[in-house]
Amino acid sequence: MIPNQWYAVLESKEVPRGKLIGITRLSEKMVFWRNKKNEIICLKDKCVHRGAALSIGKICQDGETVECPFHGLQYDSSGRTTIIPANGKSSPVPERFKVHSYPTEEDHGFIWIWWGDTLSEYPPLPFFEDIDKKFSYSTYTEVWPVHYSRAIENQLDVVHLPFVHYNTIGRGHRTLVHGPLVEEMEDKRGFLAWTYNVKDDGKTKPFTPQEFPEDFKVFHLTFRFPHLWQLNLATKARIFIAFVPVDENNTLFYMRFYQKLVRIPLLKTLVNWIGKKSSIKILHQDRRVVITQQPIKTELQMEEKLIQGDIPIVFYRKRRQELIELYTK
Repeated sequence: MIPNQWYAVLESKEVPRGKLIGITRLSEKMVFWRNKKNEIICLKDKCVHRGAALSIGKICQDGETVECPFHGLQYDSSGRTTIIPANGKSSPVPERFKVHSYPTEEDHGFIWIWWGDTLSEYPPLPFFEDIDKKFSYSTYTEVWPVHYSRAIENQLDVVHLPFVHYNTIGRGHRTLVHGPLVEEMEDKRGFLAWTYNVKDDGKTKPFTPQEFPEDFKVFHLTFRFPHLWQLNLATKARIFIAFVPVDENNTLFYMRFYQKLVRIPLLKTLVNWIGKKSSIKILHQDRRVVITQQPIKTELQMEEKLIQGDIPIVFYRKRRQELIELYTK
């Protein structure tokens, strides 16, 4: 995983008031709860005393602390142990009795954690600015037994459409791929990719990215590091996926169909449901193939023979490797 990044790890509704939620994300066990101000707290889900899971303990002091179910040690939002019952209330708690606390944010219907170094100031969340509050959405989740890099690359693959999605978004057997054209965002935290696929007449040669015509910029993909993707179907309709790393071998998908075409309450819900069901069908066409790819994790240098149509994947791999090297020196 890329360090020093904000990761969306849960939807907001998955952490209700008064309940501890234990999950595995980024190969680490974490516990979440809300304090009396409804703020999200996230700690490493392991008591420093004897290693018990805090997530099966209880919330104390109106949400200000969590109590270990084994010996009653309590931890505040910073991860500091506030009391060791066996030592008595009057005994000071040694500084070493502390678990890791993850900085958190809550926005766009997600709970985010900062996975990396402690900073005096954190960068903004890596969401898509063009998805405003006028959009409504419906969410679907499922887990794939692949590394999150493999799952992401599938959504950057513009060559597979007429084969994997022959009866859905790949209808028409448009196998010849013009481009793709990739442009990095100004803030260097993501990129856009355009492609234009046509039927192969046996005479046409694909345009290179440098030759890509402006009028071919019809549909495009957008990706924001470390793990957010969207397909711009239209100005008022999007498919969005947060590829959440569970561990090295599993990825949790939060897929949303966003739209602001229809805003009448009941009709809006129906349109969102239809959009979600259609997206699920397409997603499962992908899953059937992607879970067979080897290895399940991708790297910059692999035993693959890549082609021009793989340009977005190559760009993603290079930039991802650069970010990993930047933050692990």
